[in-house]
Amino acid sequence: MDELKKSTILIVDDEKLSIIALTQILSPEYTVYAVRDGQDAIEKAEEYLPDVILLDIIMPEMDGYAVITALKNSEKTQNIPVIFITGLNVVEGEEKGLALGAADYITKPFNPAIIKLRVQNQIKIINNTRLIIEKEIAEQSSRARIEFLLRMNHVMLTPMNAILGMTEIAKMSGSPKNDCLDAIETASRQLLRLIHDLLDMSGNKDNVFTLADSSFSANEMFLNALKEIDRDITAKQHTLTYDIDPSIPARLIGDERRLGQVITNLLTNAVKFTPEGGKIHFSACMLHEDNDLITLRIEIRDNGIGISKKQQGEIFSIFKQADESLAAMHSGAGLGLPLSKRIVELMGGKIWVDSEPDKGSKFTFTCKLGRG
Repeated sequence: MDELKKSTILIVDDEKLSIIALTQILSPEYTVYAVRDGQDAIEKAEEYLPDVILLDIIMPEMDGYAVITALKNSEKTQNIPVIFITGLNVVEGEEKGLALGAADYITKPFNPAIIKLRVQNQIKIINNTRLIIEKEIAEQSSRARIEFLLRMNHVMLTPMNAILGMTEIAKMSGSPKNDCLDAIETASRQLLRLIHDLLDMSGNKDNVFTLADSSFSANEMFLNALKEIDRDITAKQHTLTYDIDPSIPARLIGDERRLGQVITNLLTNAVKFTPEGGKIHFSACMLHEDNDLITLRIEIRDNGIGISKKQQGEIFSIFKQADESLAAMHSGAGLGLPLSKRIVELMGGKIWVDSEPDKGSKFTFTCKLGRG
């Protein structure tokens, strides 16, 4: 068997001879680790994450019952099957162990065939469970991708149809050409942003997503991002306010386009998911500076439809949207937030949301840039 593919066993027993005997029985088929006290067992279990733990009951200071209790209370180790090894033959002790989560028992003196079979049974259960979980994950991923592609089909066709339709109308004599050109420009910008997002996510998947490093004007970058949503703000009769911290250096060093992309994505979502006549506020401040490395905090707040706690856990994942029906209504592709999260993390920051349904949302992110 390939060493890299061997299942791992952790033996916990204060008796050296027991460890030697169990290691000799199991080591030809498995990678075996061994410890001689309970606290060390807990630490090694979290470090190695073995497939199975063979745990002695009677040990000084910390017995097997206390060890299994600690293991089952830890998220990292709670699903590792534990087989008790003991010289006791007491029904009450066996019942207690099973009640605490033990998967099986092995009694001393050891029978090599029985030990191998009981360990093999637990390994088979683990492998079967993993296969079921992996299959379910693959099916969910496949469904999500299909739904995403169907949504992308609709999202890309909507602005394209608007462009073609307005172009035909503009060709007609006596048509209001300026209105048509405005509609064409809006749809073209929407389609262009979508194409950029798709290309960025594709590049990110292949690990070629990189950031530029150049000097730029902080105020110009902020104002250009705000201008991107001017037309949408006017169309929905929103009120847009902004607050830019004057202590932010006039020039910064970093990826101006990517930072503007994150801000535009968040502002566009705020406009999109806020009913007509809503309020949107943008703010940027400097948190601190360390050796010419500036940490900024950007906030976009709205009084729109809000996001539930459950949905908040999904919106930063690709192929996911908070509400598929609302996303379809508002021509959402579900790429903006996952892409923004990736950019922010590459800039050494974090992004999060505070929101309640019908009470609006506040998206906040931090990023690190050089002083220009």
